[in-house]
Amino acid sequence: MTAEMTDMPKFGSTPRELLADVLQKLKTESEAANERVSEHAGSFKRRRLVEFVFLICEELKLEPFIKFQTIEIFERYMIKHVETLFYNASANDAPGTQKDIQEFLGQKLFEEINLLLFSCIQITSKLSLRCNFDKTDTALTVLRSLGFSYKKETILESELRILKTLNFSLNVQNPLMYIETLLEVWGYNDSAVPIIDVHKTCLAVLQFVYLQRNPIYQKLLVTAVGNSNPTEVQRIKFLSVKEDCMLLAVSVISVSAFIVNFTSWTQILEELSSITGITADNISDISCFILKHILEN
Repeated sequence: MTAEMTDMPKFGSTPRELLADVLQKLKTESEAANERVSEHAGSFKRRRLVEFVFLICEELKLEPFIKFQTIEIFERYMIKHVETLFYNASANDAPGTQKDIQEFLGQKLFEEINLLLFSCIQITSKLSLRCNFDKTDTALTVLRSLGFSYKKETILESELRILKTLNFSLNVQNPLMYIETLLEVWGYNDSAVPIIDVHKTCLAVLQFVYLQRNPIYQKLLVTAVGNSNPTEVQRIKFLSVKEDCMLLAVSVISVSAFIVNFTSWTQILEELSSITGITADNISDISCFILKHILEN
């Protein structure tokens, strides 16, 4: 349902029965993902990395799906990649303390991070039927304009390394998938909803949340535990909230609908709660933190 940045998705074209199955599948996947979330989740969604991906995708006029999917694929790869590097360094009795090993690995990752990010953009672009950005020559040109010089072989090897590390499994959760499915359902339930306007606003709000992710969720965590210095155990338990694609999607929609201001927010929360099964209070809590952060910025 995603489209190029110059186009909007064509809502209302999916059969209701199929849409119900898709929504149920997303709910099931979200619940399963929340149960097995890594304790390192979010480590590679730092603002600078997110900005790099967003700027490259906008420069190349790639569709929104690619921006968000790239970040999710990149993080999944990096968590596995770092765990493997650290395990190998420890197993081979690398000289120095654990801190020395971490500094060594940090430098190694710093040297290859831009290539890995760009490789993830290329891989993700190939998942889109409407994107033709998959030429290595284009990659070389863009990388050189950024001051990086790589050979074609290096770029292709980087892509292959990422795919092998992920076992060629690229079916990674992406909040935009949830947003567009929920909007489709909402449009079926209420034809008066200005879906296109809400969708446009959702793209901006979702991008904002990705850029301000840590401050937003840190404030939410502090409020939830009632302590300005949450413990490591509390932080890890909170990851299931921080990484919940369905909760993020429905919160972004509620914020966007509030901004578009076409009906009462209470009605919006009730409708979204009915669709997702998430309580109106929970949707309201996350939404208020996002709205407050938008106003502060």
